[in-house]
Amino acid sequence: MPGIDVVRGTGLKEGQSTPGILREQAFESSNVLVSRTRLDPAAVSGWHHHGTHDLYGFLLSGRLRLEYGTTGSEAVTVSPGDFIHIPPGLVHRDVNPDRARGLIVVNILVGSGVRVVNLDRP
Repeated sequence: MPGIDVVRGTGLKEGQSTPGILREQAFESSNVLVSRTRLDPAAVSGWHHHGTHDLYGFLLSGRLRLEYGTTGSEAVTVSPGDFIHIPPGLVHRDVNPDRARGLIVVNILVGSGVRVVNLDRP
């Protein structure tokens, strides 16, 4: 009988990066990646998308602003306890509007192929 796998918060592996975001991987299979994302206070990530993957997230702490759209002018604000879904190919960037506190998001990326495509603009 298989057992339960546990990855301690201090035992995460470095994930694929986007400028301004620290991604740390907990579990990975051929079509699922479970990770933690951290943004420092006042951090603004680079523009990116997640290829053909769906990204599901849960904001654990802090506040998150996700900017998106063809010109980057659309946005949603996420509060602790909120869940998010970013559809495949949606160009976006992560913004921490809080100048005093970092933020933490737990993510589940579902799909195959390239997980992060970094871009210069929306």
